[in-house]
Amino acid sequence: MSTVRTVKADTPKAPRRRLAPEDRVEQILDCAGQLIMDGGLTEISMERLGRDAGVSKALIYNYFPNLTDLLRALLEREIVHLREKSVRVIADSGDFADMIRQTTRMYVEHIATRGSLLQRLWQEPSVARAVADKNLHSKDEATRYFVKRVRKEYGLPLEVAIAAVDMQMSMTETAAQHNFNSRDDIDLATDICVRLLLGGLEALAKAYQDKPEAAPAPAKKRAAPAAEKASKGVSEVKATKPASAAKATKPARAAKEVKPAAAVKKAVARKAGA
Repeated sequence: MSTVRTVKADTPKAPRRRLAPEDRVEQILDCAGQLIMDGGLTEISMERLGRDAGVSKALIYNYFPNLTDLLRALLEREIVHLREKSVRVIADSGDFADMIRQTTRMYVEHIATRGSLLQRLWQEPSVARAVADKNLHSKDEATRYFVKRVRKEYGLPLEVAIAAVDMQMSMTETAAQHNFNSRDDIDLATDICVRLLLGGLEALAKAYQDKPEAAPAPAKKRAAPAAEKASKGVSEVKATKPASAAKATKPARAAKEVKPAAAVKKAVARKAGA
């Protein structure tokens, strides 16, 4: 009995497409991001990335000198994408309440789909340190924008608005992380967070809303020291008048005292002539 051996022909590899350098970088980063979300950072290496991306390891090294630089570029891209999405959502939103609702939903949804990647990248110390300054700058820009909008909408003092926005940004991050961990409905997580955000701002407006500046003190009260000084001067002048009068009357009194002596002399002269 003869057996027939079937030889399976090797499947020819699809020819590698030539891409512009920026497109090739995006392709490599896309593949790296997917590998990390599927299996974590331990699953990624230049060799594995080359196989999954369909490129040589040497080509990857041509764009990224080492794995840390590749991961740093991936995290920076995620930060930029999130900022760009925020800008688009803000531009398309209506009033303040609608803006808060739309930006909150966008962030919760973004973390639901990309949270595992972001979490793992931020946990890598060498990667996190490399992008910390850029991330802080991006957060500062967002904080300044929302502080301006909050002050305009609710009339809060600057220091209260800054504290409120900082705390509420943390609240939004907490809501997104809670939704990511619990896999709750995105609409529910968004609604709860937005109600807390807007309700808190309304309560702050009642407690800290800017009041009109107090009217300046009357001119009399501000000039009180000068008035007291002038009054004191008048009193001193009044007090010196009797002394001046006494000096002025002294010659008159002296003159009155001389008159009797002169009369006596005249009387003596008359007697002598007689």
